[in-house]
Amino acid sequence: MLVYPSGVDVSSSALRFLTQQLRRHRRTIGSRWRRLSADRQALLTLAHLRVGHTYAQLAAGFGVGTTTAYRYVTEAVELLAALAPSLADAVRTVSTKAYLILDGTLLPIDRIAADRPFYSGKHKKHGMSVQVIAFPFGRLLWASPALPGAVHDVRAAREHGIVDSLAEAEITCWADKDYRGAGGTVRIPYWGRRETLSAGQKAVNRSHAKIRALVEQAVATLKSWRFLPKPRCSTARITSLVQAVLTLHLTSSE
Repeated sequence: MLVYPSGVDVSSSALRFLTQQLRRHRRTIGSRWRRLSADRQALLTLAHLRVGHTYAQLAAGFGVGTTTAYRYVTEAVELLAALAPSLADAVRTVSTKAYLILDGTLLPIDRIAADRPFYSGKHKKHGMSVQVIAFPFGRLLWASPALPGAVHDVRAAREHGIVDSLAEAEITCWADKDYRGAGGTVRIPYWGRRETLSAGQKAVNRSHAKIRALVEQAVATLKSWRFLPKPRCSTARITSLVQAVLTLHLTSSE
């Protein structure tokens, strides 16, 4: 395999943060020698998450075995995922905000037609569903654990406790029609065919759409880590990957 210099469009603060976590972890477990230093392991992990390089490509570029590359990435991802904020942490952070924006996104996966739990009827493809909460200006605040794609957004919001947590904190949340029936403080557009809505209802829906559209920035932020738009791994690992990316994003945004 040919090897050439390349770049990773990630802030240096994210690299420093992950390096510090890896060094602390190595001291904790008493690891005295590794094929790669903590900063090189951090760079390898960021290249995998941000650029989507395979383990074989990483192994060739960093001069280690494929198994070693996999082990290093897995170790770093688990460390980052453990540091991701919980929903309660996120709600406390924004207790003074006027409102938040909620949306669901699908991470496509390779599955056969028989894997019905992973098939999203809305998106017409197999995947894992992730709920995303954004600040009013569109910045990513929190991302949920991944659920099979067949789980509807409103059901996912209930299972993750989003509806109850926001209602308890009395924080208004703007969402689309997929959250119909959520209740609590979740606000959705008026339901019905456009021709059956009054002029006032149409105006409200237009205003609602302008507010809610900013959540796409948060979704795009999540998917800019190019391993996530179509992860090539076990579905059991996708939650850890999403939480790891969330931690890196929040760290580099501070």
